[in-house]
Amino acid sequence: MKTIGIIGGMSWESTATYYQLINREVARRLGGFHSAPIVLHSVDFAVIEDMVVRGDWEAAGRHLASAAAGLEGAGADVLVLATNTVHKVADDIEAAVHIPFLHIVDATGTSIIANRLHTVGLLGTRYTMELDFYRGRLTERFGLDVIVPSAGDRARVDDVIFSELVHGKVLESSKQEYLDIIDRLTEQGAEGVILGCTELGMLIRPEDLDLPVFDTTELHVMAVVDTAIEGL
Repeated sequence: MKTIGIIGGMSWESTATYYQLINREVARRLGGFHSAPIVLHSVDFAVIEDMVVRGDWEAAGRHLASAAAGLEGAGADVLVLATNTVHKVADDIEAAVHIPFLHIVDATGTSIIANRLHTVGLLGTRYTMELDFYRGRLTERFGLDVIVPSAGDRARVDDVIFSELVHGKVLESSKQEYLDIIDRLTEQGAEGVILGCTELGMLIRPEDLDLPVFDTTELHVMAVVDTAIEGL
């Protein structure tokens, strides 16, 4: 089995979910006492968050590229970045290593296409919803039409992520607000919704909705487990 390298800590709540889901899926597929060989570099989120808020993506790229190189040096055979937003610097990370880097957008886009959808709503941090690195990749690589919430709804989605979910707070009132926002995306033509922040699976589950839900954390996990156990 290949060793999985995880750049995490953004936030540690979702990184813990990655660790749990990866090991559960390996155990489900391989049985017995199998678990995943993992090396983890968990960053201080405050440092990365400050870089992002200041718009210093170059510094964030250097910081995470260094983490990636360290994971490769520690024996990782495949690499994942356990966050959506900071995939803004995915090119910097990929350039720093010689091992495969599994992009979260590619795992998501592949699943959407497999479900034969064309128009999807996107929820995430304001950076994920507003900058082109995420929507652009979905459009250019997968031909998808990506709808984001209105400015006011984007602000609320972002606020719930940073003031609640990254601190492990899951509020029923915020869940209802998200469901209302998703309803508005559906009215605009969304056939499914992307949970484009690795914490959003804490708040929204597929059973909450009548349309397809693409949880990027779960899809990313499935892609890395596919790679880790390939050939076994």
